[in-house]
Amino acid sequence: MRKNVKSSLAALTAALTALSLAGCQSGASSSAAASSGAAGDSAPASSQAETTPEGTLTLYTSQPEADAQALIEAFNEQYPDVTVNVFRSGTEEVISKVLAEKETGSIQADVLLVSDAATFEGLKDEDLLLSYESPELEGIDPSYYDADHTYTGTKIISTGIIVNTDLIQDIPTSLADLTKPEYADELAMPSPLYSGAAAYNLSVLVRTEGMGWDFYEGLKANNVQVGQGNGGVQTAVVNGEKGLGLLVDYMALRSKAEGAPVEFVYPEEGSLCVTEPVGILKESKNQELAKLFVDFILSDEGQKTTAEIGYTPIKKGVEPPEGFRSADEIQNLTYDMATLVSEREADKEAFAQMFGA
Repeated sequence: MRKNVKSSLAALTAALTALSLAGCQSGASSSAAASSGAAGDSAPASSQAETTPEGTLTLYTSQPEADAQALIEAFNEQYPDVTVNVFRSGTEEVISKVLAEKETGSIQADVLLVSDAATFEGLKDEDLLLSYESPELEGIDPSYYDADHTYTGTKIISTGIIVNTDLIQDIPTSLADLTKPEYADELAMPSPLYSGAAAYNLSVLVRTEGMGWDFYEGLKANNVQVGQGNGGVQTAVVNGEKGLGLLVDYMALRSKAEGAPVEFVYPEEGSLCVTEPVGILKESKNQELAKLFVDFILSDEGQKTTAEIGYTPIKKGVEPPEGFRSADEIQNLTYDMATLVSEREADKEAFAQMFGA
């Protein structure tokens, strides 16, 4: 129950810099070999001019701005002459932008880094993605990447329950608990019409035994607050405007680390996990640079950066941040991917009708 009732929704801004036509290959090079010897020796010195990857690529992402910047800074430590321009927004808006650009024949993105595999499956069906098998796949479970190598998961992001412990005495342990009368007016959740992770969660939960559309009817009966993205949920619970929220793990655990009176609950039913895959657009004019960027993210160094930023690495052998469950500890609550993809828009429409969105 709530002890004391005391959302601001962070506005998402984005900037897209014009795509440069510069690009280069990423081949390794050997230094010139000097030769010396007696008269008559004719062993020629062979050399290959050393090259450093340079140019510009454009990343479209739904990552928080600070996280995207930290990833790019780590990448630039290895490739300082590669400029990465960024457009960021919620997954649904990012994908709408890609599809609109497709219609005009001018896709600007080279690399796409957004919330879930179902989103990438839709783009794969549109024949928008390049097939690229990164050499950095070792240690990544095959269930986390496309068999045709059009996308690969980069991290594990688990949705659970954030609880403001100043406001809630009886902490829920399951998603089903959120429909109990004692939590009326206490819950905030992101909208599947805006958040790709929320859209994925919707399609999974309505097909999960014991949940279904009845679960969402129960949330509606409890007067759940439906915002846009996860940021609004985080703000509402941390600021004490709501006692509970459906939220991704890293946002809740970062708030806790910063001193907010919150806990994060991994639900008894299992965790709704997205892997924020990365993929290369087939129409990219900077494919070699894009491959370098993908390889870096999936490398040991890139996965350590992922953990340092505050996510569960998808690659085995890289430790998660403090307070996070590892990939082996997370019980992934999911469903057949083909069904999730084919029913995604119908599920969103049904949600919109239910909540009057």
